[in-house]
Amino acid sequence: MLRRLCVVALVMAGWSNGSWALETLALKDGAAITGRILTEKPEHYVVDLGYTVILVPKGEVIHRGERAEAPAPETPAPSPTAPVIPAPSVVPNGTDLFVAADAPGPEFSVRELVARLGEAVVQVRTPSGLGSGFFINEAGYLITNFHVIEGETQISVEVYHRESNQLERRSYKEVRIIAMNKFRDLALLRVEDGGRRTFVAVPLGQTDTLAVGERVFAIGSPLGLERTVTEGIISTKTREMRGDLYLQTTAPINQGNSGGPLFNLRGEVVGVTNMKITFSEGLGFAIPVEEVRNFLKRRDAFAFDNNNPSSGYRYLEPPRRLKEGDAPPET
Repeated sequence: MLRRLCVVALVMAGWSNGSWALETLALKDGAAITGRILTEKPEHYVVDLGYTVILVPKGEVIHRGERAEAPAPETPAPSPTAPVIPAPSVVPNGTDLFVAADAPGPEFSVRELVARLGEAVVQVRTPSGLGSGFFINEAGYLITNFHVIEGETQISVEVYHRESNQLERRSYKEVRIIAMNKFRDLALLRVEDGGRRTFVAVPLGQTDTLAVGERVFAIGSPLGLERTVTEGIISTKTREMRGDLYLQTTAPINQGNSGGPLFNLRGEVVGVTNMKITFSEGLGFAIPVEEVRNFLKRRDAFAFDNNNPSSGYRYLEPPRRLKEGDAPPET
């Protein structure tokens, strides 16, 4: 697993996988990077990992070869000049299931971020409709809206994988509902027919550092038009609707965007798009990412069993006072 080395991730545009053999770079801290060496510069190697391209400083590499063995870990010398682009890592056995980006990172253009994060956004299909979703870790766990899958257990997820520098569409049919919270319109799913494939995931940010007027963008499948990118700003962070607070954004949101991510320019999810005001423009809304974090940390309270349609908590109507002339309740 790569630690926070002086490694810079690049956009895939313009690079070709070619037909080079895989090589391994052994690093000072005991880790190793395996991929295709696209080119060698005086100060770094350009390595194609298949799903992204990275720069590896030569000062961190102690051996290059097809089958390099990494030695005992050493403390790497920090580089003051090479920035680190946050990249999600696998936490399949952790308690949170997601990668949190609590420290503010550098900002990038929407074009750069879409190229790097677009694979993490999926289309969620059910017999009654479709929506969007996004992977929160490489093990196949993803977030969407509750109303996208409400009343359904037959769910499929369509993912665009980057293969040979091209996007290949693949549909996964075995998708299990892990947990769902009707009151905050959130659902946690897992792709179970992915085999050993790892999925591109995105980190969850926070709204505390989000400012009104800050640029954001959404990726989703409005009206079934998959991989649609829309951009706007945060209009307000505390729009109260039906007793809950939402992020309001000018990024266009339409049917099919539901469950998709709202990103800041650091590539972090700051909200889950879930509704808009009908017959209006520039009035879209997203569930704040803190609600997603709380849902994931307390997912056992919202656990769902596909084999038991009566699973979960069902709340009955509260008792009411009898008025004069009302018949007593039946027993």
